[in-house]
Amino acid sequence: MKLYYSPTSPYVRKVVACAIIRGLDGRIEKHTTNPHVSPDDLIADNPLSKVPCLITDDGLSLFGSQLICEYLDSLGEELPLFPARGAPRWRALKLQSLGDGILDAAVPCRGEQAKPQEAARDAQIARFKAAIGRTIDTLEADPPPKHIDIGSITVACALGYLDFRFADDAWRIGHPKLAAWYDSFARNKGLLETAPA
Repeated sequence: MKLYYSPTSPYVRKVVACAIIRGLDGRIEKHTTNPHVSPDDLIADNPLSKVPCLITDDGLSLFGSQLICEYLDSLGEELPLFPARGAPRWRALKLQSLGDGILDAAVPCRGEQAKPQEAARDAQIARFKAAIGRTIDTLEADPPPKHIDIGSITVACALGYLDFRFADDAWRIGHPKLAAWYDSFARNKGLLETAPA
């Protein structure tokens, strides 16, 4: 398998962490890519010019961390990261949505912060930060489980991204349960080996 890869992308981190946890990382060739310059090879496999993008062994192009992680979960013999049914499934998928939601606000927020200051941009940044703050509050009230599933992995990748790109915002302040959960959960192999530097 081939993975279009950017080492600081939190979406890529989620995919690689899942691959490690599933014991599949040795089967994936990482192809370092800058999607912002829309390289021809990436566009040929993903017209959206986004990472992650996985090319399966049979040549199928999959993009988007949710889809790729679900595909990886269908391979190998490890315990599934996507619970099959019932309350555990819906909780894991809800947590995945919350974690991805943090990233969907944090990644463009970071981009906006790098641009010249103006009222409309400041308002958009404030909106992104408010969404992140509300989601962190929601997770503090009901932290993810200690076991590994797609929801806990996604939330951990989102919190790790906040640490990496928004250290000055200190999401841990006022969120002791979530901070304790993250500090413990981030010791899992897939997260330790993918921590951004």
